[in-house]
Amino acid sequence: MSAWLRSLRSRRDVLRTGLGSAAALVGSVALGQSATHPAGHTPATPTPPVKGGAHAGHGNNLMVGKVDHARNGFDPMEVLTDWDTGQVSRLPSGQVLREYTMTALEKDIEIAPGVFFPAWTYNGRVPGPTLRCTEGDRLRITFNNHTSHPHTIHFHGVHPAEMDGVPGAGPGEIPPGGRFVYEFDAEPFGCHLYHCHATSLKRHIHKGMYGAFIVDPKGGRPPAREFVMVQNAFDTNFDGGNEVYAVNTVGFEFARRPIPIKKGELVRIYLVNILEFDLINSFHLHANFFNYYDTGTTLEPTLRIVDTIMQAQGQRGILEFTYKYPGNFMFHPHISEFTELGWMGSFQVVEPVNYAAALREAGVDAGWDRRATGGSTAGGRRA
Repeated sequence: MSAWLRSLRSRRDVLRTGLGSAAALVGSVALGQSATHPAGHTPATPTPPVKGGAHAGHGNNLMVGKVDHARNGFDPMEVLTDWDTGQVSRLPSGQVLREYTMTALEKDIEIAPGVFFPAWTYNGRVPGPTLRCTEGDRLRITFNNHTSHPHTIHFHGVHPAEMDGVPGAGPGEIPPGGRFVYEFDAEPFGCHLYHCHATSLKRHIHKGMYGAFIVDPKGGRPPAREFVMVQNAFDTNFDGGNEVYAVNTVGFEFARRPIPIKKGELVRIYLVNILEFDLINSFHLHANFFNYYDTGTTLEPTLRIVDTIMQAQGQRGILEFTYKYPGNFMFHPHISEFTELGWMGSFQVVEPVNYAAALREAGVDAGWDRRATGGSTAGGRRA
């Protein structure tokens, strides 16, 4: 591979080109992808930046084109609300039992228009399913490894050592073709995550083996429109640095398709940072302030009236806010490079009378709206 190509594949060299950085990135990472993973994918053609897009911002540097969500098997907009509450029954003791099936699969996913990443996944998607339950529920997760590498599921929370999903504890790494059932009680309530903890850890995380794990308090939380946002990124040329940044995997997806919300309603975001290679990520909300619940393990905010929070690797929390005015309002990290490389989106705030039209514009339906406003698992609504 020529020195010229290696330099082009550096994200900082890409930024120095000044040609709509993200659009230039698409071409450069596609070239890298072709060189390292030639099977089955045609290199993407470098494309010019969007000029004056309806929802463009911070230099109108969106990527050109659309990701084929049907081919991926998941849509970042749907991921916002598609809670997996498991198969629910009751144990003889009366305790709620939630049973989930998680399967490790190797799969190429499209993370930007024409840019494919050879991912390792839970259930064929990145992030994996958003597991949701109520504090005190018994969780039974059957894990099947259908890949060519050993994997685990490590849940953040409180559980016995043999259920920790790390090498040397319990079954340790589950080999290719292997199966294990993790079982423990859900505690404490909060916004948590799970991820593979096989060695090397950074490789298994950056390849896509992670997801959100939400434990609702027994009494629930106040009614709100709820979304899960998993901050992630992808090292497309395997140089130990990320080239594409996103929430729920696809760069600039929520810039192209702003998330519809109603003026005056309470919005709650379960925010998880699972970035590998970068130590810090952040979330900044435009034209508003929010309350923040660090890890979500309290019912009172741990920060009040802030517009930017920082999260280290593996950190997570809950944001709550209400918009006073209609309009399009950006959210993004206050790390400019991440914004320019895909981690940027908008909320489309509308009057309630205009909400059905906003749903159609975002490409979602009433089912998406019901999942967003269905409340927690508490009170039997999902049990």
